[in-house]
Amino acid sequence: MKHFILAVCLCLPLPALAEEEGDFEEGFSLMEEGAKLLFRGFMNEVEPTLDEFSDLAGELEPALEMLASEMGPALLEMIQTLDSVRYYDTPEVLPNGDIIIRRKPDAPDFTPREPDGAVIDL
Repeated sequence: MKHFILAVCLCLPLPALAEEEGDFEEGFSLMEEGAKLLFRGFMNEVEPTLDEFSDLAGELEPALEMLASEMGPALLEMIQTLDSVRYYDTPEVLPNGDIIIRRKPDAPDFTPREPDGAVIDL
């Protein structure tokens, strides 16, 4: 089968060698025009989705700003308190709404960090 394909390829005329210089330029300009049309079509298909995403982002922006301003400091404090997330199980929500984050039994002993600027009396 491979030999047959090779023989057919060798027997086919090479149109690229037979064309003149002007034909090459025309071919490239046609390819460029085709690429432009393809890109325009792609943009026309994607534009409604991008508009929807922009509207959604506008709706979510106030909520995300509130989350960052109110929850940001608490999350930062929690991250600074924990030594490594891999030593903790997934959070568990109790029926009363409390959230428990248990340390894994095989985790090394916890040694709390000293707060920044803390003075240690000796």
